[in-house]
Amino acid sequence: MSHLLHIDSSPRNDRSHTRRLTAHFVQSWRDSHPDGIVTYRDIGRNPLPHVTEEWIAAAFAQPNERSQAMRDALRLSDVLVDELLEADSIVAGIPFYNFGMPSGFKAYIDQIVRVGRTFLFDPNNVESTYTPLVHDKRMIAVISRGDGGYGPGGRNEALNHLDPHLRTVLRFIGVNNVEIVAAENDEHGGAALVDSLDSARRRLMRLANNNPS
Repeated sequence: MSHLLHIDSSPRNDRSHTRRLTAHFVQSWRDSHPDGIVTYRDIGRNPLPHVTEEWIAAAFAQPNERSQAMRDALRLSDVLVDELLEADSIVAGIPFYNFGMPSGFKAYIDQIVRVGRTFLFDPNNVESTYTPLVHDKRMIAVISRGDGGYGPGGRNEALNHLDPHLRTVLRFIGVNNVEIVAAENDEHGGAALVDSLDSARRRLMRLANNNPS
């Protein structure tokens, strides 16, 4: 049975392009997977905590050496990692803030990149110190950008630090199949925005039907 993890990270509500686009993808995915399961996590309206000293100490302690307080510090992280591992596909709405990801989504990334859970660390293996533990996942990242030209070959490509950061950190834990679908020109509005949103919706519908073209 197919399992989709749906994440929204925009703090905007009705005005959020990424929320509408991820909802469009989920509806198309449900149409193609009538028996599928969707797990929803809204980290825009319900922000996740950033990591703390207690979290770090707990994450790097051996599981059998963790105190109850350490286990409590990692409880939410464990839930988030379990959600990720149980899903076949992930669709995440991520607004483009100041040339990168918003702090709310960065908090999510920091909660799921976990030694012993989503990657292994072996300092004695000089050729492969880190080993990813997440396999056979597909991520569809739905990005909304205020200006245009941030994609490959665009006039603002050099300013786009979200896409490469996202691909790097997901590849680090083993998510190598990353599709980035962007809607641009929010600050311009008009036909430029409408055309970009229409293009994004069409591509999302194809991806929901497992057609990446």
